[in-house]
Amino acid sequence: MLETGEIMRILVIEDQKKISSFIERGLKEQHYAVDLAFDGEEGLYQAEINPYDLIVLDVNLPKKEGFAVCKELRAKNINTSILMLTVRNSVKDKVAGLNAGADDYLTKPFSFSEFLARVRALLRRNREKKLDILKLADLEMNLLSHHVKRGKKDINLTSKEFGLLEYLMINAEQVVTRTMISEHVWHEAFDSLTNVIDVHIKYLRDKIDKGAKKPLIHTIRGTGYILKES
Repeated sequence: MLETGEIMRILVIEDQKKISSFIERGLKEQHYAVDLAFDGEEGLYQAEINPYDLIVLDVNLPKKEGFAVCKELRAKNINTSILMLTVRNSVKDKVAGLNAGADDYLTKPFSFSEFLARVRALLRRNREKKLDILKLADLEMNLLSHHVKRGKKDINLTSKEFGLLEYLMINAEQVVTRTMISEHVWHEAFDSLTNVIDVHIKYLRDKIDKGAKKPLIHTIRGTGYILKES
């Protein structure tokens, strides 16, 4: 469910009708408004004439491929967040997509829960990015001064802990996966064999939740983490 009364409008540019219908149905069930385009030229035209909160963009499109669409949108100063979808899963392709101007990159096949989490993260980032201060319960983060406090207690964080907490706060009340954290905080592909994210979550818990009446950082077993009031 959306947290505000506004309806978020999403453009899905995907030539495979089964996939686009699957995405459209799932997004509409979450109360998003959805427009569809089935080739790159049509998608580019729709993105130019309509205001969207998010564009879901396939790479392998007829008439104009996704990378070219993304580059043209950015060249025309259309700064709508873009979530790129593709079967290409190499680091080289991901870098190409991000360099073309995409904000996030998801490879096919994907679970809808992962897709939806990324959609929500991008929409929330758009909503919050102009704020200088993020708040949840008695936790407050100043993005300009890098000052963090919970209640009257000042909290000192390393740069990586600050980045991790900022990502959790931007996506408060939403589950973020370890893969999402790795890509957006560590800026690298997720290695399932490493526990670096879990270690930093523990550090954050010790500083944020230890001694507090209610914990804010919660583990979603097998998935990731969520920052929310108990």
